[in-house]
Amino acid sequence: MTAFETLKFTRAGSVVNIVLDRPEAANGMNAAMTRDLADAATLCDTAETKVVTLTGAGRFFCAGGDLKAMAAAEDPGVFVKGIANDLHRAMSTFARMDAVLVTAVNGVAAGAGFSLGVSGDLVLAAESASFTMAYTKAGLSPDGGASYVLPRLVGLRRTQELMITNRVLKAPQALEWGLVTTVVPDADLPAALEQLADELASGARGSNSAVKQLLLHTYGSDYEAQLEREARFIAGNAAGADGREGVAAFLGKRAPEFSQ
Repeated sequence: MTAFETLKFTRAGSVVNIVLDRPEAANGMNAAMTRDLADAATLCDTAETKVVTLTGAGRFFCAGGDLKAMAAAEDPGVFVKGIANDLHRAMSTFARMDAVLVTAVNGVAAGAGFSLGVSGDLVLAAESASFTMAYTKAGLSPDGGASYVLPRLVGLRRTQELMITNRVLKAPQALEWGLVTTVVPDADLPAALEQLADELASGARGSNSAVKQLLLHTYGSDYEAQLEREARFIAGNAAGADGREGVAAFLGKRAPEFSQ
């Protein structure tokens, strides 16, 4: 286990598990947590990592920024900019790393916790989980990539409603809107997360990495550029060991044994 002040960080083979660990503060993001999260993301961005899971300790996933720490800062603007910079460094690394990020929203996800929760490549949510932006209620504005991710997930009008009215979405409605992948009973969330992580860890790292990179570029590329990117990725995977194994296993009607 790698020691962090505000996170639990464990590795089991090709799977890294991260738990936001400030339950007494609703896992609110202070300077230590965003710094830890950025450093943890860097540790995940390695050739041996295939899956990263992220959840929260206690009743909350993450209640967003720590407003008490913000209010106590000598210069709130400087303080919040530092927190945002570290959070954004973490989220950029998670988005661009080869490993699949699976978030498990175990409770309230508010503010930056909302942004972080829905940023997973796959998003599990407990039935009791809820999502709210909450920024404008405190006289603040969104961060954590919300203004980039949410319009792409739910469209502009729904994003405007979430950000301006601070509407609260329960997990089933978040699923209906396309913010999460799967909703499970609260008691089943840890097992569902472990099972999904194990399934992904048995897959081909290069294939999942290619999916992430292709989707990351899809809104910024024209059609021909995306076609060329697809051709290069599939050719590279076909030539690699996992691609060769995957094709051989399919033709041989057996389960593939991808590299770990």
